[in-house]
Amino acid sequence: MTSHQLRGVLFDMDGTIIDSEPYWMRAERELVESYGGTWGEEQAYALVGSGLWNSASLLRSAGVDLEHEVIIDHLSARVREQIVESVPWRPGVRELMAEMLEAGLPIALVTMSIGLNARALSTALDQELGQKVFGAIISADDVSRPKPDPEAYLSGAAAIGVSIQDTLSFEDSSYGAASAFSAGSVTIGIPLHVEIPQGSTHEQWESLEGIRLQDLEEAFARHRSGA
Repeated sequence: MTSHQLRGVLFDMDGTIIDSEPYWMRAERELVESYGGTWGEEQAYALVGSGLWNSASLLRSAGVDLEHEVIIDHLSARVREQIVESVPWRPGVRELMAEMLEAGLPIALVTMSIGLNARALSTALDQELGQKVFGAIISADDVSRPKPDPEAYLSGAAAIGVSIQDTLSFEDSSYGAASAFSAGSVTIGIPLHVEIPQGSTHEQWESLEGIRLQDLEEAFARHRSGA
């Protein structure tokens, strides 16, 4: 048997670090309505955590007469505009990250948003905490197979120089949780706008409010030590 130690933490972005899903939903609805279509909550929630190409395909089916790449660029730009106006931080995430950084624990961002949005969030977080937060950023631009494929999380662990088996990941969606779990990371679900099937996480927490580094280490040990 091999004893593992927590050596890195991987964070999803939308819905996990920031509650940006309402921003995406607003951008989707505005775009569909501009083409005379309708976009309801059920359609919007079905896209939470999925790859942007898939989202663009469904928007095209709803009547948006634009190429996939144009739809992706439009939605991403609209979300960035809203984030610049107000960053919707999730509770506890900044405090937990500050403690991890103080302990020297590497952090990677693993998101299916495009690189521009990921870097915008990274810059805002660096300013909040007064130091560089992410040791690596894996975005939709960096993978050939989006979540729920494990590629993104495997790439995130490799980018911070650790084995995926020695990481813990935070996710808010079923797509993302499936990606992290299948990659081999201890996966903590923090469902927000949609439910996450129990079988695609090791544990599910209500939020990160009040969560400390010790809680992460204990959760990791419950699922990995002696594996």
